Amino acid sequence: MEREIDQINVIPLVDVMLVLLVIVMTTATFITTGHIPVDLAKAKESGERKDVPLVITLSSDGSLFLNDQPVSQEGLKVQLISHSRESLVLVRADRITVLERFVNVVDDVRGLGFHQVSLEVLRS
Repeated sequence: MEREIDQINVIPLVDVMLVLLVIVMTTATFITTGHIPVDLAKAKESGERKDVPLVITLSSDGSLFLNDQPVSQEGLKVQLISHSRESLVLVRADRITVLERFVNVVDDVRGLGFHQVSLEVLRS
């Protein structure tokens, strides 16, 4: 017996389209975020750093400040000794500061054992 087919079975078509839709959505999410989304586990304790960076400022006239307090070159070394060597040190220098002065300050800070020394700049 021959049956005439007068309608199309769309169930397999819908199944294939749903699979393709899931693949496209997963790929699009990965492309836009750059990583695969993961719902991370929660913990009571976290390892966030709560300390603030030590800010050293070199002004255009050669003045030196530590956390907005005036300090001499030798006074800077004395005050930095009491801080943890793991602290972040942020150097803010006026753009007309003599390069040699800047290098001397960074050299002194690194010589005391601070390895996380950054230069603060403005994005242009």
